[in-house]
Amino acid sequence: MESLINFVQQEFIQKKEFPEFSAGDTITVYYEIREGDKVRTQFFRGVVIQIKGQGLSKSFTIRKMSGTVGVERIFPLNLPALQKIEVNKKGKVRRSRIYYFKQLRGKKARIKDQ
Repeated sequence: MESLINFVQQEFIQKKEFPEFSAGDTITVYYEIREGDKVRTQFFRGVVIQIKGQGLSKSFTIRKMSGTVGVERIFPLNLPALQKIEVNKKGKVRRSRIYYFKQLRGKKARIKDQ
């Protein structure tokens, strides 16, 4: 069964080249928004909370603060609407999934640069 899934992923899913990033990094994701017959590019800049999966089925979660409200968004890495990913800042964290980051406020919510 796994060999069939791997075969379908290799044959039908387009592989895009994106830079390497990990949890704690601040990245900007540019993606397409379709509204009717209009297409526009929007970006989402935030801290990578987790990277999940492997191979072409990998996805990542980004968190940003919009005013006083935290907003999280999950992006599959093979999403056709993804245009590019920029790594703005490399962060140094000890864990691969930084869920504790959600409860931190103020100066404690800073991530050290690498």
